Amino acid sequence: MIDNDELVPGGRPNIREPSESAIAMLDEQGTVVGWTRAAERLVGYSAGDVVGRSASAVLPHSEEAPTTAEFVDRCRARRGWSGTTTVRHRDGHGLDVSLRVSMLWGRGETVRWLVSVTGIGEASGETTNGLVRESLLARVPMGIVVRDPQLRCTWVNDTMESHDGISRERRLGRRFTDVRPGAEAETLESAMREVMRGGPAKVQDHRTWLPSSPRREHAYAASIFCLQDADGQVLGVCVISVDLTESRRARDRLAILSEGSTRLGSSLDVMRTSQELADLAVPLLADYVAVDLEQSVPFGEGPPVHIGATGQRLPVFRRAGLASIHHGVPESPWAHGEVVPWPPDSPVTDVLCTGMPHLEPILDTAPGTWIDQDPARAQKIHENGIHSMMLIPIRARRVLLGMVLFVRTSDPGPFQEIDVLLAEELVSRAALALDNARQYAREHSAALALQRNLLPHRLKGGAAVETASRYLPADLDHGVGGDWFDVIPLSGARVALVVGDVVGHGINAAATMGRLRTAVRTLADMELAPDELLTHLDDTVQRLAEDDADAAERYSPAVGATCLYAVYDSVTRRCAMARAGHPPPAIIDAQGRVAFPDLPTGTPLGMGLGVPFEAAELELAEGSLLGLYTDGLIETRDHDIDVGMHRLGTALAEPGRSLEDVCSRAMETLPGQAPSDDATLLLVRTRTISPDQVASWTLPSDQTAARSARCMAARQLDEWGLGDLEDATKLIVSELVTNAVRHGSGRITLRLIRHQVLTCEVFDASACSPRLRSARTSDENGRGLFLVAQVSRRWGFRSVAGGKVVWAEEELAPASAPGQRLGVPPVIEKLPALAPTSPPTPADRVVVAGRGPVPR
Repeated sequence: MIDNDELVPGGRPNIREPSESAIAMLDEQGTVVGWTRAAERLVGYSAGDVVGRSASAVLPHSEEAPTTAEFVDRCRARRGWSGTTTVRHRDGHGLDVSLRVSMLWGRGETVRWLVSVTGIGEASGETTNGLVRESLLARVPMGIVVRDPQLRCTWVNDTMESHDGISRERRLGRRFTDVRPGAEAETLESAMREVMRGGPAKVQDHRTWLPSSPRREHAYAASIFCLQDADGQVLGVCVISVDLTESRRARDRLAILSEGSTRLGSSLDVMRTSQELADLAVPLLADYVAVDLEQSVPFGEGPPVHIGATGQRLPVFRRAGLASIHHGVPESPWAHGEVVPWPPDSPVTDVLCTGMPHLEPILDTAPGTWIDQDPARAQKIHENGIHSMMLIPIRARRVLLGMVLFVRTSDPGPFQEIDVLLAEELVSRAALALDNARQYAREHSAALALQRNLLPHRLKGGAAVETASRYLPADLDHGVGGDWFDVIPLSGARVALVVGDVVGHGINAAATMGRLRTAVRTLADMELAPDELLTHLDDTVQRLAEDDADAAERYSPAVGATCLYAVYDSVTRRCAMARAGHPPPAIIDAQGRVAFPDLPTGTPLGMGLGVPFEAAELELAEGSLLGLYTDGLIETRDHDIDVGMHRLGTALAEPGRSLEDVCSRAMETLPGQAPSDDATLLLVRTRTISPDQVASWTLPSDQTAARSARCMAARQLDEWGLGDLEDATKLIVSELVTNAVRHGSGRITLRLIRHQVLTCEVFDASACSPRLRSARTSDENGRGLFLVAQVSRRWGFRSVAGGKVVWAEEELAPASAPGQRLGVPPVIEKLPALAPTSPPTPADRVVVAGRGPVPR
């Protein structure tokens, strides 16, 4: 199977010892026409087995693997191939190899392919493409010549001319000594004859001067292989030439890069990594380097840009790294963090489509080029003498992370292919660090979004309490954990206070925490007492643990949690609390005295011990401060809980400070080392509803109760200046009291509370739970609570000692009639049912509703 990410134009073969490389020669259709003894040793096939047959004899057969024709077409399109693949050994097993295919030219523009293969290990049922990267030195361009038994050149690749300055036309059909007489050529031909006579493949060093650089001597290593036909007869020799001068230069520069690039993986900050990449490349590779990241990379948000995207607008790039040999980086029109535009006809388009680097040894600034479309760059090019450039993509897993621009100004030498290889090597190392940072940024953004959605955005204590909170996760990298807190407004100017701690921390604990917080809010809406709520929550945790245990291979099971649940009543200043294995709250009075009440401990949630939870009720002075926290705030590795509780109490005992200041000061008392557990603090300062904001009456349990309730409620609303709510309130009071008379027993109590809303409460001694009914047209009853729901903000009921309370809330200054707000016609007009002489009759209710069947 071919790994397209490893395709390299030009078919640059490996620099290896001859004994390690197997050589084969294919014709234009992929038929094997030449074979070496090293090839036989590697794959087990002799020359007689494969010469004259298609290369598919040794290429792998699978649905993913290309046919020989497809493989040849790919090689032709790229003028060669380089990568890792799997070939078939003669005994049938797969062999992972590093393979190089180079295009050779003969007379009349005919083509041959030279294949160089080196084994890298045994395949284990599937190929290991892409797992073994070719090193930079293995990709140094190499010249290839194939000679017949008379040592006349029959095939040659394009690179060879750059090695000795001999053109293809001049070389073909001639011996080396014919075109380059001298001792060096004679020594090299002598080595070729020795190999053809049956000697082992060998390496022959030689030196020469190129016409392009007559003052500089180049040293070459020529690897010589003997090619055989199907009968094992000598076809000639293959000579692979490597420029040792450039190889040594590449090796020296690579050593420097390798030493310095260890810094590239030291940070998960993409901007810092980008700057380190630029700093490493200047002045080693370029005079000026700019690193531009695709905009989704720094922020961890947005869809990635894939290599090969065409027909789309260019991605948005932001400048992330800059370095120059000149002070102030005068070559860059854009500063760090700024958007860097590229014209549609710029090299970026080609790089994005192909994923391959772009090299302009001599930068073309003539009129009509893409530079004309970019005045800002054009100006900098002319001002700074920019004459050569490389554009290298930063890529990982077929995703474009960005681009790196390498430029030369003061260095007069143009960039060459070897510079591209060095730049690719450096950028590939940076790409790994940037991809890790990108993944971290995405995970961090997702984790923060999760935590933001799991914890309350804004605490609403209403008229009952003032609040402040802090949360410090142990997982500082992702910012998520299993602690949670909440403040839940309840009916009757009451509020529920919650703090909990799921075992563990991180994403799994946060997910479990989110489910528990939702469960607590749902149970709180049912107006349960603290001990009852914890009982239901305990069942929920056990079910979650069972579900997670069923999927233990995918998720870490939730093994338990602790929780403290309290309900504070701002009218009575009573606070009922229950806890499930959670630390007790801190209570600080107005004088700064600290107490940790001795509440029943309770077992942690999810233990399944069946021990009932117990609640305790305290009376709190106005302005008392409650501190609800998790054990991460008081427990450390070096001190026990008592020390932590004392430290917390001391920090909270600041009566004159604001809640926010006290909260910050308490969190600052944590030890300096990294937290071993999540730490949460919820501070609540109690308020009290003034007695003149509450009105309460005891009513007789007879037919006069509704009339008396309407009259008393109307007078109280007039006294409070809430006459606009009289009709709606009289309807609510009448319906609730009538239901209490009909379905309850004993005394009836009506209470009105004016706080942020107007609350109407009716107490009776019945345990019967009220509910909305879907009354039919012929029914005489069943519409009372429906009317209450229409004219109120919300309604409900709760169990209390000796009975229940049914309540309804109204907005103090409604923007529109409740019925209109709910999308139904208003029902509060002149209601015969509210005649002051008698309670509403069934017939009155039918007239009021008057719209046929009422939906549930």
